[in-house]
Amino acid sequence: MARNAASSQWGHSHVGGDTHVNRILVAVLGGLMTFGLVLGMAASLNLTSDSLGSATTTVAACQAGALNATYTSTYSATSPGYTVGTVTITGLAATCYTKPYKVTLSGAAGASLGEATGTTPSSGTSITVTFSPAVSAASVTAINVVISG
Repeated sequence: MARNAASSQWGHSHVGGDTHVNRILVAVLGGLMTFGLVLGMAASLNLTSDSLGSATTTVAACQAGALNATYTSTYSATSPGYTVGTVTITGLAATCYTKPYKVTLSGAAGASLGEATGTTPSSGTSITVTFSPAVSAASVTAINVVISG
């Protein structure tokens, strides 16, 4: 018997040996087509400052300067201990008047301890935000203020 150059054994031809390679090529082409489809769909998403979506956009801030947020703790016999019931935010610019806000008191690892929402006043430079129920003052590590709109 003669040895076939495409075969590693004597007397056998190497027919259909490319099946493994064909499967890999089909899988790679399928992956590329799927990636292209997903990328095309993501590129068609529109994101503005007034909508939600899966993208990133830069939104102009209504506040150029810094806001200052402070709280005063009050002793509560029912808690027991000191609690935070109000947060005062100062330094509000006129360009942020009548905009929705959210103030979050955060604790360890950024966990939310309480949130308060409302609308900024139409005049003045301060906002007084009330938390109900009051939050344990010992747990508060940060005050987060978001003004949107």
